[in-house]
Amino acid sequence: MSEIVFYTNPMSRGRIARWMLEETGAPYRAEIVPFGPPMKTAVYCAINPMGKVPSIVHRQKIVTECAAICAYLADAFPEAELAPTTTDRADYYRWMFFAAGPLEAAVSNRALGFVVPEDRRRMIGYGSFDDVMATLEKAVSRTAYIAGERFTAADVYVGSHIGWGLQFGSIEKRPAFVDYLGRVSERPAYRRAVELDDAAMAAMQNSFATSISDTSICDLSAPELSERQTYLRQQFGRRDFPGIVEVDFEDRRIAHLPA
Repeated sequence: MSEIVFYTNPMSRGRIARWMLEETGAPYRAEIVPFGPPMKTAVYCAINPMGKVPSIVHRQKIVTECAAICAYLADAFPEAELAPTTTDRADYYRWMFFAAGPLEAAVSNRALGFVVPEDRRRMIGYGSFDDVMATLEKAVSRTAYIAGERFTAADVYVGSHIGWGLQFGSIEKRPAFVDYLGRVSERPAYRRAVELDDAAMAAMQNSFATSISDTSICDLSAPELSERQTYLRQQFGRRDFPGIVEVDFEDRRIAHLPA
């Protein structure tokens, strides 16, 4: 069986692809790509010109975009039974790509403080944030899983969006969303994926904390400090994760924020 090469960062949408890979049971090798310059190198951009993660390479073919990765892997490994039969995929495609289109756009725009004026909603594919939330609530309330009574790759994708949205407050905490997330997050593959990504994130943090000692920071010039500060913020600036490295560049000290 051809090994999958999985390019990711544990503080990214790569967590969606990791969960999907764990669901397939297929062998894969994870390559952690740090944010910032490493993600924009010519070598990596030859794989994903967007300079974004995740990406996978399988059988010398490249797949990017989380929804595409989920759909591809479900088809590439049919023995995992993560896609409905080809004659029963209407809801499967509908809700996976609803999440990739209207849901992600509506949540992202709201997080950035952008509200579509009521008289311009015809221009936007998702109409309004409220419309998207109401539609999503109905979708996860109809059946046990998003495409019926059986778990599929669409649940990996939709469940990931709901999970991140509830965690970061970008999706309203409605009972239907909480109940649905509870069902999909009970899966062993989900738990394995979380453990692997949390371990990768901790390793990244520990690596930076070890490599940048108080002494080395004291030896850095002002431009070097500024560059290091920018890089660290790119890697660990999200305070919603535990154990984030914090650097005080005035006193030149490093600390771990408590979990």
